[in-house]
Amino acid sequence: MSRGAGFPINDLLRRRLQTGLVVVTLTLSVASTLFLLLFSSRVGVGLTASSNVFTIALTSVFGQFILFIGILVFLVGAVLTSFIVSLMMAQRTRDFGLIKAAGCPNSLVGGYFMTELLSVVILSCILGVVCGFIADFVAATIVFGGYVLGNWWFAPVVFVVFFGLALFFGLQPLLKATRITALDALSPVNYYGLVVGGKHKSLSHSGLAWRVASRSMVRRISSVARIVILLSVVFILLTISVAGGIIAKDTTMGWIEKTSGAGTGLIAVTYPHMGSQYELLLSKFTGTPQRDDFNYANPELAVSREVTERINNISNVASVAPRLVLYMDIQEVSNFTALNGVHTAIGGKREGTALVIGVNPSDISADFSSIGRSLSETDPLEAVIGDSIAQTMYCRDTSKGINISDPLLQSIRVTNTTLKIVGVCVDPLNNGNVTYVPLETLMNATGIAYPNLLLVTPKESSDRAVTIAEISHIAKSIDSTLEVIDLEPTLATNEAFLGAAWQTIMFIPLFSLASAAFCLVSYMMLVVDEQRQEFVVLRAVGARPKLIINLSAFESMIVLLSSFGVGLSFGVIITFLILMTNPIVTVTTLVTISIWLISTLVVMFVLSLYPAIRLSKTGILKIGK
Repeated sequence: MSRGAGFPINDLLRRRLQTGLVVVTLTLSVASTLFLLLFSSRVGVGLTASSNVFTIALTSVFGQFILFIGILVFLVGAVLTSFIVSLMMAQRTRDFGLIKAAGCPNSLVGGYFMTELLSVVILSCILGVVCGFIADFVAATIVFGGYVLGNWWFAPVVFVVFFGLALFFGLQPLLKATRITALDALSPVNYYGLVVGGKHKSLSHSGLAWRVASRSMVRRISSVARIVILLSVVFILLTISVAGGIIAKDTTMGWIEKTSGAGTGLIAVTYPHMGSQYELLLSKFTGTPQRDDFNYANPELAVSREVTERINNISNVASVAPRLVLYMDIQEVSNFTALNGVHTAIGGKREGTALVIGVNPSDISADFSSIGRSLSETDPLEAVIGDSIAQTMYCRDTSKGINISDPLLQSIRVTNTTLKIVGVCVDPLNNGNVTYVPLETLMNATGIAYPNLLLVTPKESSDRAVTIAEISHIAKSIDSTLEVIDLEPTLATNEAFLGAAWQTIMFIPLFSLASAAFCLVSYMMLVVDEQRQEFVVLRAVGARPKLIINLSAFESMIVLLSSFGVGLSFGVIITFLILMTNPIVTVTTLVTISIWLISTLVVMFVLSLYPAIRLSKTGILKIGK
């Protein structure tokens, strides 16, 4: 009895390479799905967002990518699971026939192979869950600087889903094998999934490898179609994650750089409490909590005009931008438009609180806004709002009777002053819950006569340490309590955090890609095994061993190139037409994407040749066994 129970395990161990490929493929499919769910909740998107980390616009961009990638990862996992498990059990058809021919009843044989299937699936799902948590731990430690166990209940859900998929697709070939006779089970037509029998035709020497490879693919048209569909989905996933990820990373980081001034070496001059609070507002982008009880209107925080003028006269300073930072109540101001000849209201009268910043329009570059335009120097009644305000206070809300809303067609009220919204910016400051208005307008509306913050931009050619020391010396000579703060480390941290988040998303499909590579190797092993008799005949008549490699290379090339073409086409369409608006695409970006995709194609092609290379080194007598 013990020997009978141990037969399935011993049989799996006897076929170590094939078993290992199946286990690794299923493990990576489970791990990639679990990791995607865990990481998406950490960045504030997905099924259960643990926190609102990014601005709403960035969260929306991340959400779209993770949604598409999540669908594709699950689809790839499902197709991979069905293909690799079906392939595994189909390869057992001959063994099924041999055991039946020896007189073993169907129920006992079915029990053997059912035990094999359950052993592989359970082991793969357990390893996949473990690997998913390990990947989440590594990503959380790198991106967020620490690990806290999140939505652990994702693990049993993913386990059950993939266990069910593997069991469902694995039982199909097993049940099919129980219904055929021992003679049919030993037939190559059933074992290799051929659509026609082995009717050998004479082959001319010209284009021999191509003729043999194409005939082999025609005989296995069903399995060829399945592997092409599988790899096409994988390449769609790869194109969206790599090409879309790189483009989205460059685009979103461009938004952040324009608004925050990252990379310009910004230096803040203010009083200590205000400086600490401003750094907290910037750091909120990376999840740092802020103080809600801070009094921005405290007159003791006012920076005198003398400080501004004297710092502006420093030779190493390019510009000094005074700012008045306040936390205030704001109100949406609706508008009207003609829609199909009917006077229709746009927006409503929603209220909220936000960080309101008074700036000199001349201190803001022309491309400050990601939508619309920047503040003009001629109109004092304009405002640029952050994306988080635009997508909360100025969004369509049918529950409140607001069917149309567009911030660029509406206004915003700060105290008793109404300002026309001319642009929307993506700003890491206060997670995008910010509004920029002309400095003089804000001063007049609030009665505050001086700014409470100076942002100094040094010249690119200047020595940074010397410039900071000189600014500090002048500021403290006027007021010893003033503080000079280097904002560049905080801004660089924001950029690094955003970049790490995108790189992690680009990392997710590597699990699926590795699974597809192992699946392709398993497929090519079956192809090579099916052609053993042909290889023996060809070797016997003088063909060189490298012919085996050439045959495998031709078939692998056809499968990969056709899949790559389909995947690349659909991936590019989804990336540019659906996932990103106004993307930033440079020559460097295109070169980087090309290198990634072509390198992946080459690596998969080389890996697919392993079964043929292995067989080509085998003697002619051993091949025929």
